[in-house]
Amino acid sequence: MLRKLHGLPGLVAALLLVVLATSGVVLSAVPALERSRAVVPAAGELSVADLAERVVVNYPGTEQIARSLSGEVVVYYSRDGKPGADLVNPLTGEAIAPYQPSAFLRWAKNLHRSFLLDDAGRILAGVLAALMVLICLSGAFLLARRLGGWNAIVRPIPGSGGLRIHAELARFAVIGLLLSALTGSYMSAVRFGLLPQGAITEPSFPAEVSGGTPAPAGSLSALKNVDVNELRELVFPYPDDPTDVYSLSTTQGSGFVDRATGELLQYQPRSTGSQFQHWMVRLHTGEGLWWLGLILGIAALTVPALSFTGLQIWWQRRSSAISLGENANIEAADTVILVGSEGNTTWGFAMDLQNKLNLAGKKVHCAPMNDLAEHYPKVSALFILTSTYGDGDAPSSASQFMTRLERFQPDDGLKFVVLGFGDQQFPKFCQYGLNVDKALSNKGLKQMHPLTRIDRGSATQFREWGEAISEYMGIPLALSHNPAPEVMSGFELVERVDYGVAVNAPTSILRFKPVQSDRSLWQRLLFQNRENLPDFEAGDLFGVSPPGDKAPRFYSLASSASDGQLEICVRKQANGLCSGYLHSLKPGDRISGFIQQNPGFRPAGGTRPIILIGAGAGIGPLAGFIRKNTERNPMYLYWGGRNPTSDFLYQPELGGYLNDHRLTELNTAFSRSADKAYVQDAIMADQTALRQRIETGAQILVCGGRDMAASVRQVFDSILKPLNLNVDKLRNEGRYLEDVY
Repeated sequence: MLRKLHGLPGLVAALLLVVLATSGVVLSAVPALERSRAVVPAAGELSVADLAERVVVNYPGTEQIARSLSGEVVVYYSRDGKPGADLVNPLTGEAIAPYQPSAFLRWAKNLHRSFLLDDAGRILAGVLAALMVLICLSGAFLLARRLGGWNAIVRPIPGSGGLRIHAELARFAVIGLLLSALTGSYMSAVRFGLLPQGAITEPSFPAEVSGGTPAPAGSLSALKNVDVNELRELVFPYPDDPTDVYSLSTTQGSGFVDRATGELLQYQPRSTGSQFQHWMVRLHTGEGLWWLGLILGIAALTVPALSFTGLQIWWQRRSSAISLGENANIEAADTVILVGSEGNTTWGFAMDLQNKLNLAGKKVHCAPMNDLAEHYPKVSALFILTSTYGDGDAPSSASQFMTRLERFQPDDGLKFVVLGFGDQQFPKFCQYGLNVDKALSNKGLKQMHPLTRIDRGSATQFREWGEAISEYMGIPLALSHNPAPEVMSGFELVERVDYGVAVNAPTSILRFKPVQSDRSLWQRLLFQNRENLPDFEAGDLFGVSPPGDKAPRFYSLASSASDGQLEICVRKQANGLCSGYLHSLKPGDRISGFIQQNPGFRPAGGTRPIILIGAGAGIGPLAGFIRKNTERNPMYLYWGGRNPTSDFLYQPELGGYLNDHRLTELNTAFSRSADKAYVQDAIMADQTALRQRIETGAQILVCGGRDMAASVRQVFDSILKPLNLNVDKLRNEGRYLEDVY
């Protein structure tokens, strides 16, 4: 409901709100411009009497002196029978410039107030102001819910793309926009009688005046008692009428001044309601508060960008059409996929899973989680793919799932698996997936596989999850959905370091530089400050397709874009088409490839210990993590190779990292040395120290072959047992990450 209150008004009124905001930006600069050309005396420096005396010297035919809240003083006069108006210096009474209100600003003000449509336009502007109040309040609540509560509202906003830009701009501008919207709504409501107008009681013209000889304006006591900074307007009496008086208006009230005695007559102070209404106008326009006007203008500048990003988010959700493949009906299906999605992104993963299950001979029914049936007659496997909305809430296509689950009647043989999608930067990463997993277990269903969480649509994590499910179900299931488009780039090999030939395990460290000519002009301009490298971090993936084969192979990156080069560590596999192709490259040879983000395999920030575990070429990204550890946080490496003399990968670099303390400790194991050992043996030998580090919050990152990773998991389950922990618990906390192949 809250999302609709925020989205629908913005969607309907976007264009008109942009017009209001743009004209408001123009008008917001007026108080500052007026202030910049105004001469403002210090408090107590100049009285209204002094001002009037100095003005009359320069303008004998003065009829009126007006002072704006910004400090500009304008004298209206008659000279040789012709009226005029000048902006004057109050300290001297001399002209600064002729006063001529801007026709453009008058037009901009009418556009802002009424869209140039008189009262009908004023009503429309008032309705839009009220809608903006609703948009601001609902947006603030949505942002707080997304970040994990009001106490997190000032913390860095996670995520990327238009959604993050929208949230960042909204957080920056919401107070200014809300103030403008509230005051604008109030002014419209007062104008059309929806709220009472502040009582404005003008003083009645005095019944009696002295009628004596007029005194000079500078000698009148009532004018001497008023500081010029409080003046709003002073209207001079008709020169030939001894019974006429000065009309005085100040910020505090208004009255009349006897031109002979200087006595203040019929003074009427401003009512509380009038003062309130006056301040509401000032808060809306910034008049007299030039700094506030600029703040409101800057806030209004964000409205076009907020409208654009909001429409972009809406369009992305609308255009991500759900086009299911071969969808079996409920009665015939043996497998069900239920999808919980807010912006349709999760459906892409679900459709890939559905297609691959269909190819494996399964009869798959795919539907939103809200369409959970009470019973599936032939289903043995239930897949739940769901994102999380806000602070652990259900996405829109799963909002009714928990209610429908209460009536669900599963068969005894039905097993389920939950795959959560989210962003690890959020405090409740995949929380709704966790809630669904628990609810299904409480319903008595058995897990097919532990809950897995996919960080920021990682295609790698999705593929690895598919491999685990494929192994469990005993069917081929090569999942390959990648929601991000592939941007191909050209690279030239500049250096290679070869290891392992003596032990029949050739492994090479390959370092590439970007090829500028393979990029468009736009890309060259975009990447010129990073030596034309696309964005990537150690642990991301480099996709390469060998000649004659369109299917890309992925290699973990051992460098970051800031290193100025792209580095991978590749072992040549027997009959390996792509690894053989890469090993055949010589310095100067060029290849094409693309970067695939892998944010789910990164060391956590902060000072907690990082335990890196790898074997063979799996050391690549681990070496990259160590290289980036310039803050010298505790980092421990456990690595296994074959022979220390022939394939000790990164040996010189690791020695340097130990010396400069980017690497705290190095533990190695070699399977073809005198002390034959594997990396899991090195872990077990250091179990006491590892257990202590894990107790203090250490994070574990494992990279290498699947068999090695399985052995390492078993060792850690054994090590963690005295702590009542296991790998699955650490994985759920984001403290055990794997990149395996």
